[in-house]
Amino acid sequence: MKKGLMLLSLLVAAVTSAAHADDAAIKKALDSLGIQQANVRPSSVKGLKTVLTDSGVLYVSEDGKHILHGPLYDISGKVPVNVTNQLLVTQLEALQDQMIVYKAPKEKHVITVFTDSTCGYCHKLHQQMHEYNDLGITVRYLAFPRQGRGSQIEKDMQSIWCSADKAKAFDAAMKGDAVSPATCKTDISKHYALGVQFGIQGTPAIILENGMMIPGYQGPKEMAAMLGANQVTTKAGG
Repeated sequence: MKKGLMLLSLLVAAVTSAAHADDAAIKKALDSLGIQQANVRPSSVKGLKTVLTDSGVLYVSEDGKHILHGPLYDISGKVPVNVTNQLLVTQLEALQDQMIVYKAPKEKHVITVFTDSTCGYCHKLHQQMHEYNDLGITVRYLAFPRQGRGSQIEKDMQSIWCSADKAKAFDAAMKGDAVSPATCKTDISKHYALGVQFGIQGTPAIILENGMMIPGYQGPKEMAAMLGANQVTTKAGG
């Protein structure tokens, strides 16, 4: 091996080893706080690592001594960008095949709604589905049982997502019909965990395509106006 290539290989190995050492220090620090499920990733900020946990997104110094909890914003452009939520959008899109989707015939916007089958405002939103769709808004659903994991609501929503016709089962549940038990490989606890990472505390919680979260119900016309304004702002920000 030529000397230049050998030095490059040694440098890459040293950098990789240092990164692993940093990750180990971070995981050790989080473990002392009772956080055992931690996915350590690079951050756009020098000296910080991004850590995805069941309790949300954390930013931890590379030596594991300092922790920040909350969204990270990039303010270098004309419009502040929520870097944290943009990262989570990637996680969101990975669940596309598990979403219950009501597609607009002439789609202009796509929103993802974390919903609960016992939530009154979730029912109201769903009852107006034709209006959202007529305004060009495609609605995609993920499950967020407000009572948490292991609750009866979670079991019912798991059954909805495991039904042969998910949309039909969801429509019935949103009308107040009893849910028939069903099982499958789909695990809606992943939906719930992602919702927690987004910082969701109630339903409906609406995620826009750029990762922005809108907490609470928005009527069809209000939603369309908000989406239009957000689209203009996003374009202005580059």
